Amino acid sequence: MTNITIVFHSRSGNTYQLVERAAKAALDAGADVRVRKTPELPDPMILDQDAYADLAAATEDVPAADLDDLTWADAIMVGTPVHYGLPAPQIMNFIDHTGPVAIPGKLMNKAVSAFASGSMPHAGQQAAILALHNAFCHWGAVIVPNGSAAAVLHQPGNGAPYGTGTISRHRANSVTEDNFDAIEYQTLRTLQVARALSEGLRPEPKIALVSEERLRTFGLDI
Repeated sequence: MTNITIVFHSRSGNTYQLVERAAKAALDAGADVRVRKTPELPDPMILDQDAYADLAAATEDVPAADLDDLTWADAIMVGTPVHYGLPAPQIMNFIDHTGPVAIPGKLMNKAVSAFASGSMPHAGQQAAILALHNAFCHWGAVIVPNGSAAAVLHQPGNGAPYGTGTISRHRANSVTEDNFDAIEYQTLRTLQVARALSEGLRPEPKIALVSEERLRTFGLDI
């Protein structure tokens, strides 16, 4: 069985709609699934107070993401709203705290993919996804993009090879069926790559990870 963790932040429900469909697709594919929300910040920027409150109630029982959720997983998907062309601060704050597992190499060779929701067609969905890819490179993870070859990506509402992106037009819970199809595809592709890595990746004796002595200079508990 493949373990997948889906980490997200959502503001008006669109990113969370993608998360729910991704989780269902993973469960239907036989994966063990953890859905986790990033911890809230003390003073978040909120445009739609009503939608944010509704989402808070809908996700009340969703656990907060922690580092164990990342190390447990074979595959990781990260979903974010766009914030000035970047991932949401809540997502970046969580990633900023992954050093204790990223530096020792505990996130290496995991299949990792990202998706985003923005207000307009060019609101920064792709930029936010690519910004997350920068962090995934530091993890040593294997980035899983959507590519351009899958038929589902040629539906009218899709097309980005980097990852699924929705256009909310500032409307809560407005994900289209095209985008739902895209996130299902992205989830299955991420699981496919994760399985291939876990079944086919062999240790390479010439690759040496950072030494425990070096890790201690970061103050990590090893």
